[in-house]
Amino acid sequence: MCCALLQLVGCDKDPRYAPLPSTANVLILGDSLTFGTGADEGEDYPSLLANHTGWNVMNGGVPGNTSLQGLERLPDYLEAHAMGDQHIDLLIVELGGNDFLKRVPQQQIAENLKSILTQAKDHGIQTVLIAIPEVSPVGAALGHLSDHPLYTQLAEETNTPLLSDIFTEVLAKNSLKADPIHPNAEGYKLVATKLKQALQDLGFVRR
Repeated sequence: MCCALLQLVGCDKDPRYAPLPSTANVLILGDSLTFGTGADEGEDYPSLLANHTGWNVMNGGVPGNTSLQGLERLPDYLEAHAMGDQHIDLLIVELGGNDFLKRVPQQQIAENLKSILTQAKDHGIQTVLIAIPEVSPVGAALGHLSDHPLYTQLAEETNTPLLSDIFTEVLAKNSLKADPIHPNAEGYKLVATKLKQALQDLGFVRR
């Protein structure tokens, strides 16, 4: 399955962005899915992405974080970037799952994510957004999940590349999960593979 960009690039083979060098600094701002809950150290998808690309991938995942908490952590990263202490070439945002579980109003989630993306862009940082599946116990039980439509709308409004179907297949298969909401080591391997392919389709990763 192609990790397409919904309504933005699809499976377009013509890259839209310049490849990042192997020395690039990439920050993934996320929650427990980024942290790697459900797998051992080094089996999280940021570490695997670093192995695949050679990038310095900073794991900014904090278990339990909502979009608001991610937004509240962002200024420290931006300050380090502005001061030259830790330059960021690309920000990957993976947030929203805990908001859905906590039933945070969709408008508030969108505002938080939009603020994260806007602030990063204002600092000259390239951004991409990972879509998170809708919470659906029935869908998970039947082995079929879909990304929450909030992400497509937000990506269009902010002109941000959307990485779709990164987690849907993994979180719909018990064999790829450590618990109902977290991948296991094999699941994170698939996430990393899908993420690399999506970034390659955009042009960030050299073919």
